[in-house]
Parts: sequence; structure tokens; C-alpha cells
Amino acid sequence: MKFKTFTLDPFQEEAVKAIEENNSVMVSAPTGSGKTLVADFIIEKHKDDDKRIVYTAPIKALSNQKYKDFSKEYGEAKVGLMTGDIVINPHAKIVIMTTEIYRNMVVSQDSDVGDIAYVIFDEIHYINDIERGYVWEESIIYSPASVRFLCLSATIPNAQEFSNWIQAIKKHPVKTVISTKRNVPLEHLFYDEELGITTLEKIREARSIPKYHHVIRGKKGKREKEPEPNHLELIKEIGKENMPALFFSFSRRDCQVKAKELAKLNLFERDSSLVQYMNSKLAEVPSEVNRLSSTGLLKETLSQGIAFHHAGLLPVIKGIVEDLFGMGKIKVLYTTETFAVGINMPARTVIFNSLRKYDGYNFRYLNSKEYFQIAGRAGRRGIDVKGTVVSMIYRPTFNYQEIQKITSKDVEPIKSQFKLSINTVLNLINLHEPAQIERILRMSFYSYQQFGENYAKVPTKVLLYRYNSIVKMLVKYGYVENETLTVKGHFASKIFADEITIGEIFATDFIEKLDEYQVLLLVCALAYESRIGHEFKQVFKDEKFRELVQLIRGNAYLSKEKKFEDLQFLTTFIHPIYHGKSFFDVLKLCNLLEGDLIRLYSQVNDRLGQIRKASTDYKVLNKVENCRRIIDQALEGIYLV
Repeated sequence: MKFKTFTLDPFQEEAVKAIEENNSVMVSAPTGSGKTLVADFIIEKHKDDDKRIVYTAPIKALSNQKYKDFSKEYGEAKVGLMTGDIVINPHAKIVIMTTEIYRNMVVSQDSDVGDIAYVIFDEIHYINDIERGYVWEESIIYSPASVRFLCLSATIPNAQEFSNWIQAIKKHPVKTVISTKRNVPLEHLFYDEELGITTLEKIREARSIPKYHHVIRGKKGKREKEPEPNHLELIKEIGKENMPALFFSFSRRDCQVKAKELAKLNLFERDSSLVQYMNSKLAEVPSEVNRLSSTGLLKETLSQGIAFHHAGLLPVIKGIVEDLFGMGKIKVLYTTETFAVGINMPARTVIFNSLRKYDGYNFRYLNSKEYFQIAGRAGRRGIDVKGTVVSMIYRPTFNYQEIQKITSKDVEPIKSQFKLSINTVLNLINLHEPAQIERILRMSFYSYQQFGENYAKVPTKVLLYRYNSIVKMLVKYGYVENETLTVKGHFASKIFADEITIGEIFATDFIEKLDEYQVLLLVCALAYESRIGHEFKQVFKDEKFRELVQLIRGNAYLSKEKKFEDLQFLTTFIHPIYHGKSFFDVLKLCNLLEGDLIRLYSQVNDRLGQIRKASTDYKVLNKVENCRRIIDQALEGIYLV
């Protein structure tokens, strides 16, 4: 079977046939095998009717790329984008959005979901994410009965179980399509400081030699640390014939440091056209962008076809790197794992700086799904005979069994991470009767994984424990009364994080005591994610700050909010822009990467947007609009580039 100019693979044909029969489809296939072609078929099928297609992605980078791709394919007039901070053509035929936005729409029964034919969940295995997995689960549970789903993922061992769950709760056929064959096979190799590029078995043999366990002594008999594998020696050994190479590191700073180190070796011929391309793209942005250290470093490395890419960069810089990589101009790209999520930019070789990462709590090995998500970028269809994956091994932390388990096969099943949020409970109370609420809560993938087809038999006490606990709290603080939402409850039902805290500020007379500076400071505190190592070179403890601290201390609920404990440091982000300074002025006062600072301001704007939709008080709306203008002014010229 042919579709457009492609001859479909058997798994693609199987999926297309199910879509022609108006069924939902779960496609589990290796990275780079052409799963998105099935999504293209859905769009083509519905191009002339009055139904809309929603394409959801787990990260904004993927949403932005899909928006560019679909706009080029179908025309900008037919494509929309909704990522929280960006809204373009939201009523278009095809709307790309983050999964959170779709979830918020269906939970609140937004009228815009009534004409949707299919929702395409790209990277559906994100349902495994401990923090965000429930978003995918609720998106499916609360979708209208008429909506069909296309779930796309790299290999999922329990794909059939996931399909069975959807079919059980949505009462329509769900086809499971599984392909285990990669069009470009992968070769998994390892790099050892002594052996070079080799196999896992040879590293195990070398490590078992008795002399290895002797303490390494340096000059004057001092104990020396076992040498770590050197990325420069590895790049030399890989050779130009195995490029382009994607070098994955789990540290943004490390990506930039390594790119600079490689450039100093002068291994590659210089090409001035790459820097010229970058300069042409930067011609329309504020001149301060050119003075950023990351911009200067990229110009320094780019002439040799060496680049770096991570979420801490400005959007325009990431876009330049992506464009040049897509043109085949980059030989070695040092990047973080976000480059491996959905972005269709494969390379001949993928390198892991380490198979261990810091997950916010401690260092751990990658699981098999994380490994194959990244490794799958190796090997370009129609270009390479095979893809090569090389993992750097540090002998003191070498664990043969663990590494073999991770790299031999993706064995990580998807598991429910279902958890009730305050927002979900508020909307359940607002939109459903008690009997319906219990039925909806039984629909979770967690219930299905515990009880299978008998998910209706989940003990009521177990099922409703967290729900009842949240309801009790909502009653205590005046959001629910007599099983009905109060005015404050209706407000909070349109807020999707920190619902009660935002309600206590913006749905009470507390807001009347605040000016725009104080509003921005509070919202920034709620949006800010503290990180070890963040430095603030100047804080602003002025009269307005001191007034705000006293107001918080005098409020029974807000005084307990831990996010307000370090409010003084957040004045670094808000005080300058409130007084007309720019984004670049704030960068000089802290050590946040520019992309992280943009993300913070974007999240502040997103929270303000939620408050604007939730409130009916014109005084609140005026303050919120003034706050949004302050943020927009600070980001002028750089935000959407």
C-alpha cells in the first residue's frame, strides 16, 4: 500500500486500516521506524470534513517542531499551536499542543473539544513519568466518547494491556500494532579508557584482571583517581566517516564545555558559511543576544561543525543549531536528552557520556526505555546501513549486569502514575454527580492494572480515600459547600497548579492589598523551581517587599506556603523588570541560563493567563493584564524567535 510517496511497512498498513474503520490505535515501534506517517494519514483522511485533529506532545520543543513541519506541509492557516505561553490559531484544523493543555480542556469540558476526531498522543510512554504521567491518563479518561486516539511510542512491552484498558473504559475498538524491527539496525558498543571502543564483555574481562584492583599510585606514591574516559579520544577513534554524531550528556554545562574542548583540537576543516548563517539569523534580534557567552561560544565552535543544544539556550540559538543539523552541517552535536524526545533528527552515531544520571534525588542508571529512546536516534533511514551507539564506561562504577540489562532490550513496561489533583476534584464536583464521580475514578489505568476487566470492583473505600481527603480540605477552606463549588471553588477549578494558594490570593480580598509588583513576586514564587547552585547577586528588600512579607505572615493559609519562604531571592527576577529593565539586565544579576530564565517568565505568564480566565473581577483582571505587559516588555524581541 502506498501513501503519498511512501510504500507503507506492514505495521503502518495495519494501523491505517484500523483508522479507516474509525478505531483507536496503539502503535509500539522502534524510534525512527516511521510511526508519525500514521498520524499524517489521519490528517489526510479528515482534511475535507469539519472535524479537527489534536496532536499532543510531552515537551514544548517537540510541539514547536511539529508546528513548523505541519505548517510547511498543510499551510499555516490550517495549523495551530498551544503551549501555555504561545497560542497561535487555536481553532485551526490541526492543533499541536502540550498534553497538559489538552488534559485541562477535557477535564473542564471545554467546548473546543466537541469537534475533535482524533487525538494523537506522541511519546505516550510518558505516562510512566512519576510527576506528569497522570496527565496522559486523565486526557484519555475525560475525552468525549466520540474522540478516537492514536497513541505512538517506542517499544512498550505491555502495549496490549494499555490498549485493553482504553477499550474497556471508552467502549470502542482499540487496535494494538507492534513492530520490533528497526529499518536501520543498531550496534551497541562501549568505550573504555584503556581498551577504546570495544564490547561490554571485553571490559568485564579487563576489569576482572587482579592487577586492576591494585591502588593506582602517582608521583611520590600518592593515590590517584582512576582516569575517566576522554570524549576527545573517543571522537578521534570514531572518525569522520561515522559522523554526524549526537553526543548526549545529562549536564547542560558539560555540553558547552565539551564542545569548546573539541573545537580546540582543530580536527575539522573550517567553514565560515555556518557562522554567516548564524549571523543572518541573529540580525533581527536584540544586540544583547550576540553578547551572551553561549552565543560567542557557539560561533567559536560552529565554524568546525561542532555545536551544543540544551533547554538553557535561547529559542533562536536552539533553532539555528536544529536548522544546521537538519542541513547536515553539524559533525558533532553535544546535547541533553530532550533532543531525543520526538525531534526527528537522527545521526549516524549516538554517544552516551554516561549511562548514569542525576534524577533530582540521586544518581542512578538509566532504565531501558530511557536508553533506547536516546540510542534510537542512531542510524538514518535510507542513508546508513547501521546505527552505532557508543556508551562511555567509567570502570570504578562499572556494573556489567546492570548495563547489559539496560542496553540489550527495552523491557520497561508502562505503569500507571495516577494521582488526583485538587483541580481534578474541583471539576469532578462541578460537572458530575457522586455516582458518576465514583465511576470515573474507577476508570484509571491503575485500577485496570490492579483488577483488569474487573476494575469496577475496586473497593470503594480504597478508591475514594484521596478524593475524600481533598474534598475535606476544600470544605475547610471554603471551596466546597453542600457538595457544590462556592464562588472561590469555581475560580480554583480553572487553575491547574497551586489551586488553593492562588485562590486565597486572587479570589479573596487579599488581592486588593497588592500592587502589580507584589502580584508578580507571588506568582513568580509559585512558578520558580529551586535548584542547588542558583546564585542571586543582588536582592531588593524595599518597602513593597517588606509590606508583602507582613501581609503573608498575617494570612492563616499563605503563611504556611513554603514557596514564599525565599521570597527575597525572587526579587532579583521581578524588581528589575518592574522598573523597566530588560531580560538581559536580570541575567547579569543571577547565574540562571538564559533559557531557564525565559522558562520562568513563561510560566509566570501562563499562571497569570489562568488567573485571567478564572476571574470575573475587573480589578483583578486589570492587575493581571498589567503584570503580563511587564513580562512581555522584558522579553521583547527574544521571546518568540
